[in-house]
Amino acid sequence: MTFLSKTLARVKPSPTVAITQLARELADSGKDVIGLAAGEPDFDTPDNIKAAGIAAIEAGKTKYTAPDGIPELKRAICDKFLRENGLSYQPSQVSVSTGGKQVLYNAFMATLNPGDEVVIPAPYWVSYPDMVLLGGGTPVVVETSIETGFKLTPEALEAAITPQTKWFLFNSPSNPTGAGYTWDELKALTDVLMRHPHVWVMTDDMYEHLAFDGFEFCTPAQVEPGLYDRTLTCNGVSKAYAMTGWRIGYAAGPEVLITAMRKMQTQSTTNPCSISQWAAVEALNGPQDFLAERAEAFRARRNLVVEMLNAAAGITCPVPEGAFYVYPSIAGCIGKTSAGGTLIDSDQAFVTALLEEVGVAVVHGAAFGLSPHFRVSYATSEAVLTEACTRIQKFCAGLS
Repeated sequence: MTFLSKTLARVKPSPTVAITQLARELADSGKDVIGLAAGEPDFDTPDNIKAAGIAAIEAGKTKYTAPDGIPELKRAICDKFLRENGLSYQPSQVSVSTGGKQVLYNAFMATLNPGDEVVIPAPYWVSYPDMVLLGGGTPVVVETSIETGFKLTPEALEAAITPQTKWFLFNSPSNPTGAGYTWDELKALTDVLMRHPHVWVMTDDMYEHLAFDGFEFCTPAQVEPGLYDRTLTCNGVSKAYAMTGWRIGYAAGPEVLITAMRKMQTQSTTNPCSISQWAAVEALNGPQDFLAERAEAFRARRNLVVEMLNAAAGITCPVPEGAFYVYPSIAGCIGKTSAGGTLIDSDQAFVTALLEEVGVAVVHGAAFGLSPHFRVSYATSEAVLTEACTRIQKFCAGLS
């Protein structure tokens, strides 16, 4: 009899966390490593938000709060959804958790039963399938392709839905590809969902404010109001407001679901950090002008990375609509051997050799469910990105 739970055997550690940790350990040992694996903005949390956190500490707002969010933050979230997405919610329809990941986890744990299926387009954020498995459900992964801009087609969604489908998980702009769905592209998907009233929709809108070249973000319940009563619209302050370490995610949806999610949270973490909640109130209610400025900085970085990676032998890198990732194909590198003698027979072999031979840490495509690709996070300075992409070019030039 083993001591560990059988549930643990159904999941794997986060590959992005593992790569980031390996790069950190190599750097600590003295190796010259450039880390492009972590999905974290390099910008600092804006001063007004930090000041709100400090003020909360000084005012003694350091006690337990309501399990799923203070009233002030829930109201700010309702105001945000109405102001930016045209979605009307009451505070009783809002849940606040310790980061966006817990929001999704709570929802799956509160709703999934053995045999329930969750449709997940690939490439996907690495945690999606494992959270479904932890909840007792079955991930149904539907591959997209570079030819469709890594976007799910209505036909593929239709084919994936079965009587056992409970959720469709939707992420735009996407981690890892940066792909963003236009209103018309999303409407084509919501038309499919309207034909299947047993399927609920879970969105991951964390990269909403990181959109480029006139791309306009939209979310399913906004595009198709008929889905409002079976959509959980999830977001957070981590990426747009550079608050990854503050750990505040939130969602709005039907009250029966929010109540169930609250029940889950009362028996796990209970309330998110009180100080972080007050900082998040300021993030949502305070000045928003810096969002466009930072998006423009990310756009410039995207352009630099796309251009330099497309100049690397064997790499094809599409131009994403948003987020701060690119997801290039290395189909032209497969089957070759690196200058250090590694056979590149997979994207995992590629990224391992890349790290060992030229000191650039990226994440292999298999971690996101679609190979042969790798993910680059360009949430760092142009100088660092230029050096990293130069090293990638050198590595690819050495393949034979």
